[in-house]
Amino acid sequence: MGYRTLLRDHRGLLSIAFLAMFTSSLGQSFFIGLFQAPIAERLGLSAGQFGTAYALVTLVAGFAMLRLGPSIDWIAPRRFAITVLLALLAGILLLTTAPWWGLGLLGLGLVRLCGQGMMTHLGNTLAGREFTALRGRALGLVGTGLMLGETALPPLMAALLVWLGWRELWWLFAAVLALCWVPLLLWGPWPGAPGRRPVRGQPQDGPRPFRERRFWRLLPLLMTLPVTMTGLFIYQARMTEDLGSTLGVYALALAGMGLAKLPGALLGGRWVDRLGPVRLARLYLLPYALALVVAIVWGGHPGVWALMVGGGLAMGAQESIATSLLVRLWGSEHLGTVRATLSAAMVFSTGIAPAVLGLALDLGASFTLILAGMLALLVVGWLLAQGVLVSARSGQD
Repeated sequence: MGYRTLLRDHRGLLSIAFLAMFTSSLGQSFFIGLFQAPIAERLGLSAGQFGTAYALVTLVAGFAMLRLGPSIDWIAPRRFAITVLLALLAGILLLTTAPWWGLGLLGLGLVRLCGQGMMTHLGNTLAGREFTALRGRALGLVGTGLMLGETALPPLMAALLVWLGWRELWWLFAAVLALCWVPLLLWGPWPGAPGRRPVRGQPQDGPRPFRERRFWRLLPLLMTLPVTMTGLFIYQARMTEDLGSTLGVYALALAGMGLAKLPGALLGGRWVDRLGPVRLARLYLLPYALALVVAIVWGGHPGVWALMVGGGLAMGAQESIATSLLVRLWGSEHLGTVRATLSAAMVFSTGIAPAVLGLALDLGASFTLILAGMLALLVVGWLLAQGVLVSARSGQD
């Protein structure tokens, strides 16, 4: 059974998860970054103050994910989606109309939590929990929703800004998404509540990943890519300068990264179903590792292109591999809890990473040295995860 069969037999559920991933674009950094200047101006913040506020609301959103994300394990997905959508719309209204900067930041926090956090959580958890034999392919297809947003929305928003103000553009996009959601909420094939709500005061029934050694050993492997790629995005000017390239080449390579994500997602999903997530967890970072070697040894334009394309291939495959691996280790009935914990850890780490890299650059480190540190982090994360992967493979066999 391939992608065609999957789309034919399960297009309703896949549409829900795909739209959730596309809707998450509203809270992603690439989308908010398109409107950074007018948002900061409306809130009365300088660029530096906006960056600090953005990091703080992102960290708060990470803590909220720890608290709210596991609820998808016992709340009916349709009710979960309605709640998140209403909170997302409230965040957009606060961000675009609030007369006080504090309310505006509250709106930004809701957009980050419900967009990047909860909508992504909904899409991936539905695909990971409701599919079994075709889980990898389902996750790969669902992941293209976010890829569509990353590829299509920046040029579309830039074109529409010629005729509309940034606030009207946000309202228009939110209205279009709402129209897309209405038929799915009314007639979509929503699954029922997967479990029962834990009784308050009784011991928690289910995993507590932060208390498990295997989670901490697996975490560096899964965080290496988002943490290091965040650093490359934030410090793109310094990277291109130190490698002997240009921002123009970087912009083209960034488009190449977007294109590379698609085969990464679709091939990664197919291989997860054929080879299993454990085996692929050992291999999927190889294109990125080779890209880091090329950038360190040769630098220049080939180095920038290698980082973006190699990173894109690995990023496209990561979600289907990571979610399938979490199901293998903790079971689908607790996927919401484990995914929420992983998402929160990634939010914290990607929030801290720019500060750590900035400090290293201020101390005089070259970007080539930083890339070598990224490669070392990748190798260490791979080595730490081997024990967990071996035990998971034994259970799989």
